[in-house]
Amino acid sequence: MEHPKLRDSKRLLTREPYPLNEIPQEIIKKIGRKFVYMLCVGYKDLTGDDWGNVFAEAIGGEHLQSPVGIADVVYEKMAWSMKTVKKDNPQNTNLSIRLISGRCSPDYSYNISDPHKDIEATGRAVLNIWNERVNIAQDYYNPLRTSILVRSEDLLTFSLFEEENHRFVASNYRWEENKNGNLEGFSIESGEKCFTWQPHGSQFTIHTQFPANVVKFKIKQPPKLDVEETLRQINFSDDWVEIL
Repeated sequence: MEHPKLRDSKRLLTREPYPLNEIPQEIIKKIGRKFVYMLCVGYKDLTGDDWGNVFAEAIGGEHLQSPVGIADVVYEKMAWSMKTVKKDNPQNTNLSIRLISGRCSPDYSYNISDPHKDIEATGRAVLNIWNERVNIAQDYYNPLRTSILVRSEDLLTFSLFEEENHRFVASNYRWEENKNGNLEGFSIESGEKCFTWQPHGSQFTIHTQFPANVVKFKIKQPPKLDVEETLRQINFSDDWVEIL
């Protein structure tokens, strides 16, 4: 549904390439096509930057490749945070997905030098840092989504879904310290584990579930390109290598 026209509206508006989690088949085909090529040329795994490049190319967007912020791929005034997770069975939709979502340092941001002294205060600080990152991204991009690609070990089987990136209401969660000294945030209403924060490294992880309309796809194992044949196809000669 289109956004209503309002006299007092100042929101950023953009033409979405498709509605949330309604990824067109032609985009999935482009993604799968690029994955087949990557296997042909010898890729053995897929990084977050690889996934950003593939997705940006498939939608006609731009991969910013910035080490800061949560906007990785942009299309007009819309942005995605790109995440990829490896699972033994990526199409088992009963699994919980853990998304590493950046570093949140309560010490740097709030001068909380001992995160274990008051874990509820630390948890609130962690969520406030995340919320501020969302605020900054939404100053430039709207809608703002996270694209989650779950991949198999052999890069042949995948699940793909999206979530709206949003702020979290800190009062909706309680925090506990686990046996490893990490802090875990739980929904007060449902009791579900929603976050993990690691004091060592300040890594913030969001736990999420597969939606009902997750896209599942697979590709065939292609033959790897023969090195000598490929060099012949591009008319390679020894003078391409210059010794300085």
